[in-house]
Amino acid sequence: MPIIRSYLIALRRWVDNAAIDDPPTAEQPDAAAGSEIDWARVLPFIGLHLACLGVFWVGWSATAVAVAGMLYLLRMFFITGFYHRYFSHRAFRTSRALQFLFALLGNTAMQRGPLWWAAHHRLHHRHADSPADTHSPRQYGFFQSHIGWFLSRGNFATRLEAVPDLARYPELRFLDRFDSLVPITFGISLYAGGELLATYQPQLGTSGAQLFIWGFCVSTIVLFHATFTVNSLAHRIGSRRYATRDDSRNNFWLALLTLGEGWHNNHHHYPGAARQGFFWWEIDLTYYLLYLLQALGLVHGLRPVPEHRRNAVARQ
Repeated sequence: MPIIRSYLIALRRWVDNAAIDDPPTAEQPDAAAGSEIDWARVLPFIGLHLACLGVFWVGWSATAVAVAGMLYLLRMFFITGFYHRYFSHRAFRTSRALQFLFALLGNTAMQRGPLWWAAHHRLHHRHADSPADTHSPRQYGFFQSHIGWFLSRGNFATRLEAVPDLARYPELRFLDRFDSLVPITFGISLYAGGELLATYQPQLGTSGAQLFIWGFCVSTIVLFHATFTVNSLAHRIGSRRYATRDDSRNNFWLALLTLGEGWHNNHHHYPGAARQGFFWWEIDLTYYLLYLLQALGLVHGLRPVPEHRRNAVARQ
């Protein structure tokens, strides 16, 4: 039956991105590729939101809440430091082995694969706040800029032509194709860890179900919405130091929430820098952690902000 076949196809597309049909072409603007929400494809994402209600069933413990908070901060760094500043902008260098590890860690955030994320972000910079920018609040409003673009069928396929430097690595292409494997494994591991704690450290008052709901479901959903405030709010609320061609703004509170990504006008002014807080008083926790990784010899070549770009005076 056609309806059964369509749901079987959707099921395959949950785990194998090669099954996604109708990818946008190189000539076709990202936003023009289709904004219709594919409800069958996004059922797991909707289910993850609903699973957060499980806190009323499993309760809470200091351990579960602490794990949720820790995993939020760690995975926010994996997104901001690795998916964004490394894969999207190549703002520093590292070995091939660590590059794969960074991709693996970023994938735990459940924000798709590294090639998809980087390709989409590069296209965002290319078309920022134009009709071809699929998450521009100027063009499409708050809902589309915050979450609608992520659920739209036309944005599911990875635009490999935008990331030729990354697409040459088969391990990254594999991780991008099967981008649900790492989050699933991560969620199962949290459940198993909670069960072990319940058995061997019962005084902590937690369980497998509790760590899964708090550490995976709640933490992942908060992380998702915090990340995408940069799309929806950092192009609307805040100050503009530089007269970029888009609506990007600097927002102190978003910078705290996203470990430095809230200095968004700075970033659009000079996207290639490893730091987005251009001045010492602009807190950029992601950059501080990258600097630590460089001191440990794990990364190198953190790209600085040229002085003439940082000191440009071009207020609107």
